[in-house]
Amino acid sequence: MANEQNFEVIIIGGSYAGLSAAMALGRALKKVLVIDGGNPCNKQTPHSHNFLTQDGKTPKQISELAQAQVANYDTVSFVDDTAIKGEKKNSGFEITTQSGTVFRGRKLIFGTGVKDLMPNIEGFAECWGISVIHCPYCHGYEVRHKKTGLFANGDMAYEFGKLLWNWTKDLTIYTNGKSNLSAAQTSSLASKNISVVEKEIVKIKHQNGQIQTLIFSDGSMQELDALYAKIPFVQHSDIPESLGCEITEMGILKVDMMQKTTVDGVFAAGDSTNMMRSVANAVYGGNMAGAAASKELIAEDFGVIN
Repeated sequence: MANEQNFEVIIIGGSYAGLSAAMALGRALKKVLVIDGGNPCNKQTPHSHNFLTQDGKTPKQISELAQAQVANYDTVSFVDDTAIKGEKKNSGFEITTQSGTVFRGRKLIFGTGVKDLMPNIEGFAECWGISVIHCPYCHGYEVRHKKTGLFANGDMAYEFGKLLWNWTKDLTIYTNGKSNLSAAQTSSLASKNISVVEKEIVKIKHQNGQIQTLIFSDGSMQELDALYAKIPFVQHSDIPESLGCEITEMGILKVDMMQKTTVDGVFAAGDSTNMMRSVANAVYGGNMAGAAASKELIAEDFGVIN
């Protein structure tokens, strides 16, 4: 728990990106606060994959080990709270939390992730991250060769369907209404025995998040083992945008190669900045953000003349 209010860097979001940034900063001897409310978007996911040394661990196991290791650096503090407001000040930034506490930092790093917007389909949210999945590189091996669906439409359905064909040849695209696929795209998919179903899905029958059956509006059903889905999302925190950070057309925070946003002194990493939503990518981005923020602080304190 943080007993002071003044820090060199405040990190908002204490999952993989935030903790990775905190480790880099702790090793750079910087005074850091990590603010996290304990609500990660992958909380339902039973196992994490495609991350060296941690393959098959639960997201919670990975984050708990990460936090324990970061806590070994005595310049890093943690607070269990939710940041709700951010303001730019002459000396840096002020962050107000849900509890009413105000923290001040010279630099900010956002590892706040995104919030997925679930469709109005009974059972969808309960299966999200378990058998309704977003990424074949994260989950595809576990459902390889199984009866698989893709919840998507138009160009996204075509491009993602081509990719998923690598993991399973038993694939059906569910457009949940009239297909927006072109005749050429539909023909191309059909040549690989990928069918397109336009029926509206009203319910996913499942057992503890594991899909059993899709139920359509006409009462028909389809058994299924896994369903990939490309669904819309929004930024989990509105503080970056309120500070003036640019949001791209894809809905992610715009950052450069050093994870700097379009606002001086503000960095971001993880799912809020990249469409490649994976643990490994978040750890990389957080490490870069932490190193870049510390480098700026060192230069400022040294009095470097540009």
